[in-house]
This record gives sequence, C-alpha cells and structure tokens, in this order.
Amino acid sequence: MFQKKRKAGQGIPTASLPDIIFLLLFFFMVTTVIKRTQGIPIVTPAAYQTKKIESKRHLAYIWADDKGTISVDDKLIPLAAMGSISRIIREKLDEDNRLIVSLKIDKRARMGLVNDIQEQLRDAYAIRVNYSTRFKGGGG
Repeated sequence: MFQKKRKAGQGIPTASLPDIIFLLLFFFMVTTVIKRTQGIPIVTPAAYQTKKIESKRHLAYIWADDKGTISVDDKLIPLAAMGSISRIIREKLDEDNRLIVSLKIDKRARMGLVNDIQEQLRDAYAIRVNYSTRFKGGGG
C-alpha cells in the first residue's frame, strides 16, 4: 500500500546555469578588444589582378601618403627618423617569423619615399612584402 520514498537525487542543480553562461558571455563581450588599424587616409593604386591575403594575423602595415607622412602600425614616423622603420620591423620579425609587411602607399607618393621604405625593409631582412592595391576589374 505505501510506497517507499525514493532517496533524493544527488545531481548538480542546473537552474542557475543559463544565468552563469549569460554573465560569462557578457563579460567577454565587454572586455574583448578588436584592434582595427586606422592608418593614414590614402588612395592606393588600382590593379587588374589582385590576390587576397588569407590571414591578417601575421601582418604589419606601413602607410605612406603623398605628403611624406609614414605610419607603422598606427605609429607616426617622422621623416627624420626614417631609420627607425628598420628597427621596428626587425623587432616584429623577431616576435613573428611569418610576418608579412603590407605597404599601403598613396598612388601620388614620391618614388623616392617608396625606395627609402624599401631600403629600410631590406635592412630589416623583411622578405615577405605585399603592396596593397584596390581592384580595378575589367582587364584586357
């Protein structure tokens, strides 16, 4: 007639689990920093054929405009301190040996400025260099 009472379960209570997950999600959303390289406003030259770099994880950007302003990863480099580009890139290469240096140079920039930057990259032993362009399309 009378049934024996079952013993209480020894499971872990999960009633507050959604609250904990929501708090963790909110915490990571608030504390995550997404770095976006700003650079200098430039107009890159057009190209009929381009190749997109798959991973931007191993990129260092060098920006140069037609006024001679140079920026390495959002740090302005005065023309008088042009030699520091080699040191900065060398340090970045020491940290990441798969580094690709992406040159974003205004199409109206002096070729002498471009040559100076290329010399600095040679001094830093930067082997993987990319020249950023915008896709013109068409062709033929």
